[in-house]
Amino acid sequence: MLILFFCSVSAQKVLPFDSLKLSEVRDMFADDYGSIYLYKNKDFSFTKYDSLGKQLGKMMFTVPFKVQGVQNPLSVALFSENAQEMKFVDQNLNEIQKLDFKQKFGFVKHAYAEDLQQVWVLDESTKRMLQYNFRNDTTINSFPYTVNVDDLIDLLVYESKVYILSKDAFRVFNLKFEKLFEAPVVNAKRFRRENENIMVITNTAVFTYVQDKELSKLFEDPATQIVDKNSLAYFEVKGNKLYLYTLENLRKLKPEKTLEQLEKEKIELQKEIERLEKEKSEKGDIIKIIDEISRVESLGI
Repeated sequence: MLILFFCSVSAQKVLPFDSLKLSEVRDMFADDYGSIYLYKNKDFSFTKYDSLGKQLGKMMFTVPFKVQGVQNPLSVALFSENAQEMKFVDQNLNEIQKLDFKQKFGFVKHAYAEDLQQVWVLDESTKRMLQYNFRNDTTINSFPYTVNVDDLIDLLVYESKVYILSKDAFRVFNLKFEKLFEAPVVNAKRFRRENENIMVITNTAVFTYVQDKELSKLFEDPATQIVDKNSLAYFEVKGNKLYLYTLENLRKLKPEKTLEQLEKEKIELQKEIERLEKEKSEKGDIIKIIDEISRVESLGI
């Protein structure tokens, strides 16, 4: 059983990003090489920095784009519903490929790049989810969907399951769009996948999906503005500072109890209650006998 950790503690390290007006940042990403990516809504800018705050690359957009993730910093995917296109950029944020969905589909509500040759698109005009190979311009699969995607924030497809995130709900479907799981969330922002682990990033917390059971909290700081994680640490923007929490330091905190531990404690508690009730019953019987003896003696029998 996976033991999960969460924290709301003082930061382990403050990163040198004080002069970047972090209060204007809409979203933040951290790759496994220590680079930090900041997306600002104010000017639709996407900027990459090294761990010392030195700028490594910058993109400026005329319309909003959503960054899918930076786990592969050599090919970062960005989607724009407004522009109806997806861009792929390299480690210096130079555009290496652009997909123009207007030339191929009706109206794409959202797109998810599965790898370097395939994307999943939600075509709202036909109410179908399509697996599209953009390398050879072919549609591999097509699945009708009946779920409401008006408030969709993020989409992820993995192992024949469709993960849909709205601002206040996390849902899992099979490819027939039969619901397999649902859980409420607060101020959800996007997905993050680490191998088979599906995570939900909100404004102030990081959750992991425990298959068909629950969303379990990994990290939380209610006082923060933005959180993210890479494979080694958690990051947060608070005030105008960027903080880092290493997994090693988090493991020193008291872990949450596993389901097995909680069940074991529940059984032990029940046994203790039964023991106390039995003792109470036995004591009650003795008291009744003493009272009866006293009554008989009082009658002179």
